[in-house]
Amino acid sequence: MNPPDTTAAPTRPRLSPLKAVRGMNDVLPDEAALWQRFEDAARRVLAMYGYRNLRVPIVEPTALFVRGIGEHTDVVEKEMYTFEDRLNGESLTLRPEATAGIVRAAIEHNLTYDRPQRVWTAGPMFRHERPQKGRYRQFHQIDVEALGFDGPDVDAEQIALLARLWRELGVADSVRLHVNSIGDRHDRLAHRAALVAYFRAHESTLDEDSRRRLAVNPLRILDSKNPAMQSMIEGAPRLVDAIRDESLAHFEEVKRLLDDAGIGYRVDPRLVRGLDYYNRTVFEWVTDRLGAQGTVAGGGRYDDLFEQLGGKRDFACGFAIGVERMILLLADAGVHAADAPLAYVVHDAKDPAVAREAARIATRIAERLRDAGHAVVVNAGGGGFKSQMKRADASGARYALIVGEEEAKSGAVAIKPLREPGAQRAVPADDVGEALNVADR
Repeated sequence: MNPPDTTAAPTRPRLSPLKAVRGMNDVLPDEAALWQRFEDAARRVLAMYGYRNLRVPIVEPTALFVRGIGEHTDVVEKEMYTFEDRLNGESLTLRPEATAGIVRAAIEHNLTYDRPQRVWTAGPMFRHERPQKGRYRQFHQIDVEALGFDGPDVDAEQIALLARLWRELGVADSVRLHVNSIGDRHDRLAHRAALVAYFRAHESTLDEDSRRRLAVNPLRILDSKNPAMQSMIEGAPRLVDAIRDESLAHFEEVKRLLDDAGIGYRVDPRLVRGLDYYNRTVFEWVTDRLGAQGTVAGGGRYDDLFEQLGGKRDFACGFAIGVERMILLLADAGVHAADAPLAYVVHDAKDPAVAREAARIATRIAERLRDAGHAVVVNAGGGGFKSQMKRADASGARYALIVGEEEAKSGAVAIKPLREPGAQRAVPADDVGEALNVADR
């Protein structure tokens, strides 16, 4: 009798599966099809208006956002993911928005030295906040900036660009435009003093958060959703009443251009946007179909940001689209997208030599169809005809192209419609492309 084997490897304990961080979500293939439809439409429309892609890091020096967004904004005070670089001790932050990074890149690389620039970027942003529908810790934006343009025409152009995008996506009736002017720096300082005086006179009505804001950023009190404060807020001094003639003329021209373009809008005196760098024109596209998270795109002019970040004064206007909110809106509006292939190629035979020939034919016809611009999936990993046909149906393909024993021996392919009526028919392998093109017409 042999002694027991004591050299066997010990059994490893089963590990618990890991999950994504709360508020940082996976986008699975079935969901991603609608993302791709939206992103493709956005790229198409941006190209129509001459905007070019610019890519910036998702990690920037913390000082960029403190100086750019504003030290006393909620984003900087509460929401940023900030950490110390182990290499040199520098304070770094995952970007909570993209505009500051784009302006930093424009200053660093002298992008507007020769001419103004229309640019866009897209990707994840990060804010440490309580996740809810349409509001996540990692979220995605398409960010669009016109750098070096000082006239109201570019403000109106960006709004018209968004109006065109909504039409292309089929959601123009689901969104509405709010616009306002918040004037220039001197206008806002005068308004700020009037607000502080007004809110101090009503300090007993202010909640704890508004009392804190009164000392550092009283304009943000106007954004309060506290029902007990709404009537008092309605009586607060309006920024529009403090705006001087030059800013008012700029805003009037923006409205005239929107009228000429046939774009409806509502002038909203309480619209201020949440970041400190804005001036003059601000705008938001909002919807009633997403509950509390109703803003799907917003932006405006920010002519002081270049100076705030250490560059020479320059003009700029831009906006961001919240991708997750747009996907929710598209789904709610019944907009569908599919990334299904034209055909799924099924191949098998009992005889190993014939099976190899069937696989060669399958690959050859798939490559020819791809050369013609079609999406085609060839079955991989084996499996009988029954299991392969289940995969073909699950892929969403319009057709199954079948190469079995008879087809492999005769150099033919059987075409079986999967999404529409029609009998299965056999054609020579070299004629599959023509046969499908006839079927597609």
